[in-house]
Amino acid sequence: MKSKHIAITITAIVIFFLGLDSMFILDETQQAIVTQFGKPVGGPRTEPGLNFKAPLIHKTQYFDKRYLKWDGDPNQIPTADKRFMHVDTYARWQIVDPLQFFIRLRDERSGQSRLDDILDGETRNAVASHDLLDLVRSTNRTPEVYEDYLQELEVLEDITVGREAIEAMVLERANERTADLGIVILDFRFKRMNYVTEVRERVYDRMISERNRIADQFRSEGEGEARKIEGDKERDLAQIQSEAVREAETIRGRADARATEIYAAAYNRNRASRELYSFTRSMESLEKSLDEKTSIILTTDSELFRFLKNVR
Repeated sequence: MKSKHIAITITAIVIFFLGLDSMFILDETQQAIVTQFGKPVGGPRTEPGLNFKAPLIHKTQYFDKRYLKWDGDPNQIPTADKRFMHVDTYARWQIVDPLQFFIRLRDERSGQSRLDDILDGETRNAVASHDLLDLVRSTNRTPEVYEDYLQELEVLEDITVGREAIEAMVLERANERTADLGIVILDFRFKRMNYVTEVRERVYDRMISERNRIADQFRSEGEGEARKIEGDKERDLAQIQSEAVREAETIRGRADARATEIYAAAYNRNRASRELYSFTRSMESLEKSLDEKTSIILTTDSELFRFLKNVR
């Protein structure tokens, strides 16, 4: 009797685990296929919820249903106009047929490796087939210039294809090559483009030379403006000085005329005034004519001698 209970218990346990092994649950982010001895059985399981399979002999392979990322390795690629560029790319892809994907690639790691070959190859072909301007620009827009001195520098050459069209071209050709892999590439973009070191240094040198030319132009214009201002200043200063001298001479002439009138009036008034006037004029004349090193000879009938004799 005890052996019978043990057998029933073991059978129940086996049935329980077999029942568990015959079921699997998919969430919203998963899809799966069922395999038997490594070969797929039936169609893909894509709906979320409870699913069934044969226990023990069937295995479940899960695949992501969400958008997956692909990040390319930066490559040094020459453009059609022989300019070497570092090109970095990225893409988004999705497993749309898990059964075909399993048959051709088995797992996501193999899918990423296959995308490396396809997208890197198409990127290299696209870059090598187009000029640099087409790779870095998308439209023939007119640049906005905020400084007048940059007007002549901002004349852009027209492009014939453009970056967005090249990205769409790579995406289309890559999808043609992945059509039998059970995946679709949803988006492809150039993440970054940059000159290689040698070319970048030449570009920097050209930029420095151009900015030095602009600086020299500004410096020359500034020096010319400075000389103009200096000339205007000298001209205005000379005019002001000339007018000041003329005004001073006019005032001095008026003062001398007025003094002469006063002297004349005083001279004509009486003898004492005339004597004072004569003495004052003589002294002024003497002061202007003589210094410590001057010798003078006067006759006895000189009016100046008479004044000096009286002073003694």
